[in-house]
Amino acid sequence: MANESDEQLHVSAPKTTSVGIPGVRHAMKDAFEEMGVARSASTLRKINQVGGFDCPGCAWPDPAPGERSHFEFCENGARAAAWEATRSRVDRAFFATHTIGQLREMSDHELELEGRLTEPMYLAAGAERYAPISWDAAIRLTADRLAVMDSPHRAAFYTSGRASNEAAFVYQLLARRLGTNNLPDCSNMCHESSGSALNETIGVGKGVVSLEDITDHAELIVIVGQNPGTNHPRMLSALESAKRRGARIVTVNPLPEAGLMRFKNPQKLRGIVGEGTTLTDRFVPVRLSGDLALFSGVNKALLEREDAQPGSVFDLDFIAAYCDGLEEVMVQWRDTEWSNIEALSGIARADIEAFADDVVAARSVVVCWAMGITQHRNAVATIREIVNFLLLRGNIGRPGAGPSPIRGHSNVQGDRTMGIWEKMPDDFLDRLRDEFDFEPPRQHGFDTVDTIRALRDGNIDVFFALGGNFVAATPDTALTAAAMEKCALTVHVATKLNRSHLHHGTEALLLPCLGRTERDVQAAGEQFVTVEDSMSMVQLSRGNLAPGSSELRSEVAIVCSLGRALFGDEMGWAEMASDYRVVRGHISHVVDGFDDFESRVAKPGGFMLPRGPYDGRVFRTATGKARFTVNLPDAPAVPEGYLLLQTMRSHDQFNTTVYGLDDRYRGITGGRHVVFVNAEDLAERSLADGDVVDLVSVWAGEERRLAGLRCVSYSTPRGCAATYFPEANVLVPLDSTALESNTPTSKSLVVRLERAGPRP
Repeated sequence: MANESDEQLHVSAPKTTSVGIPGVRHAMKDAFEEMGVARSASTLRKINQVGGFDCPGCAWPDPAPGERSHFEFCENGARAAAWEATRSRVDRAFFATHTIGQLREMSDHELELEGRLTEPMYLAAGAERYAPISWDAAIRLTADRLAVMDSPHRAAFYTSGRASNEAAFVYQLLARRLGTNNLPDCSNMCHESSGSALNETIGVGKGVVSLEDITDHAELIVIVGQNPGTNHPRMLSALESAKRRGARIVTVNPLPEAGLMRFKNPQKLRGIVGEGTTLTDRFVPVRLSGDLALFSGVNKALLEREDAQPGSVFDLDFIAAYCDGLEEVMVQWRDTEWSNIEALSGIARADIEAFADDVVAARSVVVCWAMGITQHRNAVATIREIVNFLLLRGNIGRPGAGPSPIRGHSNVQGDRTMGIWEKMPDDFLDRLRDEFDFEPPRQHGFDTVDTIRALRDGNIDVFFALGGNFVAATPDTALTAAAMEKCALTVHVATKLNRSHLHHGTEALLLPCLGRTERDVQAAGEQFVTVEDSMSMVQLSRGNLAPGSSELRSEVAIVCSLGRALFGDEMGWAEMASDYRVVRGHISHVVDGFDDFESRVAKPGGFMLPRGPYDGRVFRTATGKARFTVNLPDAPAVPEGYLLLQTMRSHDQFNTTVYGLDDRYRGITGGRHVVFVNAEDLAERSLADGDVVDLVSVWAGEERRLAGLRCVSYSTPRGCAATYFPEANVLVPLDSTALESNTPTSKSLVVRLERAGPRP
């Protein structure tokens, strides 16, 4: 993967406040540069508004319609919209002057900066350049290659979190009508661990908390392994509302992040001329992969207090009525030594007891988490232990309480709800069968990691991607890129050029699609789509801009065209493509909670999907009750002289999209090739701030290397380090995954620092 020069890299002290006027200035600068002033004004005023479009960035929920700001977007939301609505174009002339080899020399940032794809492009076998192809020919070629496969399981259909509910539904229908459940998606790499743990313990694979639970009801909000200031900044406004009514916030994270220190709300006078709002009341600098031990420690502390004064700490009525498994878990907590908890978590017992004081003082507790929790070997066990923590005091099924995994992409939760999962349950498949009169396959398909293994082993002929940047987003970059090149055909539905398009099969297609910001007009008239946010709210999204090219097609239209080419119109593909109301009608018959979909989503603000544990303390688990589980504290073994590394985003990026080369909250400008290390760990290795090193990950006797990173002395626990995703994915072994969820362990890599030679 090509890298941009870091000659302009500059390191300064990290910030202790977030947003404020600088955040507004950066957002407007990027928007004006990409879209121009008039286009920016017409676009930004529609983001997250009733009748407008859902932000193409994160999945943070919107306030109720009457409570939304006129500027209901954050800095990175403005960037995401501007990045999509840019005036720059990648057309046939661009491809005619750039070979695949030349494009591979460009960085990911440079590739996407070139602009929007404008027409279908085809890379023939042995060709060096993509060339134009008609839509009809592109769809026919894809259908022909799928039709001649020996087995439908030799195709894989990948989905990013950007796809709408309508696109996701017809996409999973296409794959299953073909005969496979090979539906890998971005959830496999982020919140699969959350789904695994929550399904087992409370019977639903997503959170059961609403925005109002945070803003209006929770007395204690625990934020774990999450950086809202960069990844979903609108959460800061919700936290500010909670703080100003008296809620307390505990932040658990290896790095102190400006977004959780002090927030200057640019839409409030106190955020412009005042000091803003202090958010975090207690910061717990846990070691990487130490969250399981930390929550085991808090639960042990609560148990010891309950033992001392029975009935004073645990919600015994709730536990007796709705839970099982507590007796076995209490044995484990009593047997766990405090010394082991302290060593694994990096937190002293006294500080854990202080955290427990906050818990006991609060009548309602919400726990929010993101990939700082889900991408460890022990991720599923950690989330189960968080559920234990909530169950002890009845903090599920009442206002202001519950688990809240915060999704990082705008409709990643909706895609799963629509059936984008390799392991959809039989009741969903039965309803799909009854609705469309075919027998869906029951054999579980490949998730993302298993898809890469199948690609590597030559067991996938056609790889079809509905959005995303598969090669850059997935682990073991070099292996994944080489594996993709073993395909007979790779097809990417995309808005912009990215790394995945350059590691292609024998043949390759780029199919340009409409973005979230653009009007979608089909035969039946102008269409809207729907999305589901992190908190189970479903609402409509309607773009307002003219399409960037007359050749752009919607994702729904592309998928339905392929379905019709493969199977004729037996399922009404043409009708679904021309009128999305038909798709929503099918969804209402197949997907739980979508009864009367069309009329309910037309109401301002949309509607909330059922949440059994919250709505009526209904737990659809194996026992019909919420389940306490035994989770023995552990952490990766780190040899002497090595560190535990996490990958993370900079402030100037969203997922794999790099908007710029700054990370101003952490004090980094002009470059991304840095590694954040505790000053004592640097000194122990005879290194200093500013030295250049190679990062070498070690796993199962294998080594992987990322060269030429500048050391940045930073406030992180001893033995821990951090660097940027997706560049560091080259260090993540394909087979190093979380137990049960198979999610890559991108937050707990065993690495050593090797002094590098002089930089060119």
